[in-house]
Amino acid sequence: MDNVKRTRLMLSSLSVFRGILNRSVPKSYYNLLLSLNKEPDEFLRAYGEFYSLVSERGCSDRLAYSMTEAALFDENCFTLAAAGGTDNELPDEVLRAVKRDCEAILSAANLTADEVLSAYTYKSEIADIISSLPKWQAGECAESFKMFDGSLKNVADYYKRNGCGIFARYKAFVWRNGDIQPVLNHDKIDMDDFIGYERQRDEVVQNTKSFIEGKSCNNCLLYGDMGTGKSSTVKAIANKFRKDGLRIVEIPKERLVDFPLLVDKIATLPMKFIIFIDDLSFQKQDQSYTTLKAVLEGGLAARPKNALIYATSNRRHLVKESLSDRSWDDDVNTRDNMQESLSLSDRFGLKVCYSSPSKKEFVKIVCKLAEDRNINMSEEELTLGAERFALIKGGRSPRCAKQYVESLLC
Repeated sequence: MDNVKRTRLMLSSLSVFRGILNRSVPKSYYNLLLSLNKEPDEFLRAYGEFYSLVSERGCSDRLAYSMTEAALFDENCFTLAAAGGTDNELPDEVLRAVKRDCEAILSAANLTADEVLSAYTYKSEIADIISSLPKWQAGECAESFKMFDGSLKNVADYYKRNGCGIFARYKAFVWRNGDIQPVLNHDKIDMDDFIGYERQRDEVVQNTKSFIEGKSCNNCLLYGDMGTGKSSTVKAIANKFRKDGLRIVEIPKERLVDFPLLVDKIATLPMKFIIFIDDLSFQKQDQSYTTLKAVLEGGLAARPKNALIYATSNRRHLVKESLSDRSWDDDVNTRDNMQESLSLSDRFGLKVCYSSPSKKEFVKIVCKLAEDRNINMSEEELTLGAERFALIKGGRSPRCAKQYVESLLC
């Protein structure tokens, strides 16, 4: 049996990694191999569609990488177990099937265009057309498959480091239209990008580290003045620990009623998740308010063990409160209502305050940012300009400092 026919049959019998045949490049490639015994019109159409696709995806010179990458991002019983470090608990027959699938994928990835064209049944009838067809290059496989030698160690190690499925391909997500959607261009902010607020960030970092290590940890509320780096801290922490299997999913506060659905999506996954709620506040106690309270403590749809809730807010008490809410004229249980309004923030085990910087701290941030951007101005000049800029902006903050320094580069 020739190598091309054997590879086609091996792909036809994929089992554990069969999901890759639903991915665009492997699917088109498989359809091409299935057309090797068909009429010239069908074969040439399949060839043209496949080459058009790999050219569009930028992999016409690295087909092997595209095929093996599809396997690395596949979600199946083996990849889920490997991501959670329990792949050794799978039955021997499943592991044997995984090895066989990996061999089939590698064989398909390394086939050349010349081999496929030579295997076509009616090649002599259209020899002139075949000789003019564009040809792909196999190139090299993805790193974890490159060293595959019959052992699953390298492949399993990849999943342990990177997760599986969509959570291996992407690092940040948002809850949208009733599902977890990847963020294609997530904020790559790093912990080294911050100046000041070391104590606050250290608290959140230590809490996150404990969470990843399976130790005692808390849901976290980062509150305080605007522009002080609350949201940036959460995103930077997600970036810092992504190699430890941490992923971040942002859920808009108006969709908090969907929290039980989000929980169902991630509860059985082997990765760790930060569920991020940005700019959290409520005008009144509504259904979203009640849902979040139940999730934080006491509800049936509680957060799973592999997730923490990190929320940011400009309000410590989260619910907007007016003087009329404290009137004793129309409600005999006013104190109960006040306690209810304060109870949500009290359910966050860790609360970290980000207050506006003093003038000295503000100037320090400005000078450091200016130094990093090679702005040649004296501290006195920077101080005068920054204070003037802050006055126009309505107050000092790290965001204001950054905007001022950026304005000097214009």
